[in-house]
Amino acid sequence: MSFLEEFHANLESLPNILQRHYAVLRNLDKSLQDIQRQNEQRCEQEIEDIKREIKSGNITPDSSLIRFSDEALDEQKHSIGIADEKVMLAVRAYDLVDTHIQQLDQYLKKIGAELRPASDAVAASAMPAPSLDGTAKSGRSGEGGRGGRKKKQATVTAPEAAPVPATATVPAPANPTGMDLDIPVDPNEPTYCLCNQVSYGDMVACDNPNCKIEWFHFGCVGLKDQPKGKWYCPDCAVVRNRRKR
Repeated sequence: MSFLEEFHANLESLPNILQRHYAVLRNLDKSLQDIQRQNEQRCEQEIEDIKREIKSGNITPDSSLIRFSDEALDEQKHSIGIADEKVMLAVRAYDLVDTHIQQLDQYLKKIGAELRPASDAVAASAMPAPSLDGTAKSGRSGEGGRGGRKKKQATVTAPEAAPVPATATVPAPANPTGMDLDIPVDPNEPTYCLCNQVSYGDMVACDNPNCKIEWFHFGCVGLKDQPKGKWYCPDCAVVRNRRKR
């Protein structure tokens, strides 16, 4: 019998076992309530009898000599025993469920270890090839974005060589988005943003038509959502503020 078949067989019997435990717990709880109610009534009656005897002078009000009857004390001990038995049953039911959960966790870990090589191979085969037409990644076309402007790529032409993307004039921060960009990239793939990386994820376009970079990753410019209205990159915003002054 495989682990899964054995686990399934044990799991099928678990509801019936728990149902029996809960039925015993209900009966014990009912018995405990009846005994406690009876003991409270007995103790209240004995307290009234003691008060009446003290008033009549038949007994002295000495606390060391005043005590409940043996029947009342036995009922209290019985109540404590029933309460302890309830706790033991509850712990036993919890342990049963916890054992099945641990067995399921072990099975899931085993299955995950067996399936991981296959899933890694599928993910590697499904990785899209780098774009060779110079368009942006992440489902973005070379045209679109805010303002309907094209993503422009300045290139310099070398004798008998393919076009080489020009670097941005702003120093590139060390991967501010925290994304792992250690993937093969076509050397002709256009680069954008302050990080001088290819297009990926969510990007925003600078509304300055003369912006040298034009497109920026959200994380590189501290954005989480698409900005409302016009938006200018840090460099263009500084230039605009100077002109306003």
